[in-house]
Amino acid sequence: MKTTDKHPLDNPVWNALAETHQESAIAYEGTKFYNPEYCPFGGFVKPENTADTVKQYAALTENFFIVGEKPLLPDSLKINKELICLQMVIDQKIDLPVDLEIVKLTPEHNAALSELVNLVQPGYFKNKTFLLGDYFGIFKEGQLVAITGERMKMNDFTEISAIITHPDHTGNGYAKQLITHCVNAVFDQHKIPFLHVLESNTGAIYLYEKLGFVTRRKISFWNIVSKSNSNPEVSG
Repeated sequence: MKTTDKHPLDNPVWNALAETHQESAIAYEGTKFYNPEYCPFGGFVKPENTADTVKQYAALTENFFIVGEKPLLPDSLKINKELICLQMVIDQKIDLPVDLEIVKLTPEHNAALSELVNLVQPGYFKNKTFLLGDYFGIFKEGQLVAITGERMKMNDFTEISAIITHPDHTGNGYAKQLITHCVNAVFDQHKIPFLHVLESNTGAIYLYEKLGFVTRRKISFWNIVSKSNSNPEVSG
């Protein structure tokens, strides 16, 4: 089942799991979740069923997100926080030179990739997240210091994600180079790149706008945990 009356990006998790990422989906009645080994995200089209479906998914992982509209929850679960993001899109390739060596990451890089993402944005990158799309990195003296990759993927859209630079290596333009490389690679696949960024992250938003991204809409990431979980580890 796939929504047809709305733009695919209005419900990105549901549509990614209905299209390119079907094999990573755990489907309930009216709700689809990524297998938690890949990504702790879900989306729904039947709000009246969400209390039951999120309870079933919570048996698999204790900390996850519903992306989009606010879900109904069972008594055992609570919303830990609402992360309000800008959903940004870009309509043409970025016309900037890429003059640094950018490496397409392989499974052998997964440990370093996971370590870097969770250093800066703990809680989002799981054991198999790197299998959702292509990830690219910049190395300095053998250390992975900056990354950018693909996460949610649909027939016509690909999310740019994990735009991360190690805190000791910021200010060198690595993110700009990696975003340019990744965005242009997505266009080469005849898809449209999009991304999500916290509305409070003004520095990142400024960079994305300079590169040609425009805000399409605001979208909420609802972080859901057990009521007994008093100290969930989620970066916002």
